[in-house]
Amino acid sequence: MTQASVLTAPTAADLEPIEQTPLRVQIADRLRRAIITAKLRPGTVLVETALAEQMNVSRAPVREAIAILENDGLVETLAYKGKRVKPLTVREVEETWSLRQTFEVMAIRRILERRADVASLWIPCRAMRDAAALGDREGLILADEQFHRMLIALSDHHLLLQSWNALYLRINQIMALRNRRDSDDLAEIAGNHPPIVEALQLGDTRTAVRLISDHTRALRDFDPASIVEWLG
Repeated sequence: MTQASVLTAPTAADLEPIEQTPLRVQIADRLRRAIITAKLRPGTVLVETALAEQMNVSRAPVREAIAILENDGLVETLAYKGKRVKPLTVREVEETWSLRQTFEVMAIRRILERRADVASLWIPCRAMRDAAALGDREGLILADEQFHRMLIALSDHHLLLQSWNALYLRINQIMALRNRRDSDDLAEIAGNHPPIVEALQLGDTRTAVRLISDHTRALRDFDPASIVEWLG
């Protein structure tokens, strides 16, 4: 073996472990994404046989995946009819938005109290800007999700982050349903986020809280009942 080959040979530190994600988890991830992006709308019956054929897998991991989603609160059992994507109610939509505001205001206050470095929030801001320029709605939604999850994570409150992860499944779903029904200015959506980061960097609690509250109440002129009515 030559010296050069010794120098270029990978070390144990260079070799990352191969992750073998269980099939049920892969299927659950795919179905979860379909639900929260409104490709599978609330009320859709989940037929194991059809899903298994579509994804070219056996029924067993599909059944296990659906059980995972039921635990997430995205799927429910309907008597004599099997499993379906859990329908949205007006109350659930209203409570989701009010709880979101509570969580994010709390996160803002904790970030400022801790004087946390929020520079990382510019990454999803730029991603949203780029997605808006390309007309990439799904890319913008993903970057938006990253922004808000990072905001909660920067508050350094583990239970808040855990609760947020569960809540954001519903937030994403509601937003996706609304976006499929209505048409929004993507540039305007992306532009709502940089002022929040600027206020945080300036340590301006009053402005930061006002901006995040206005942002989470962006649908205040939007009747939650219209989502449920539109779903029919």
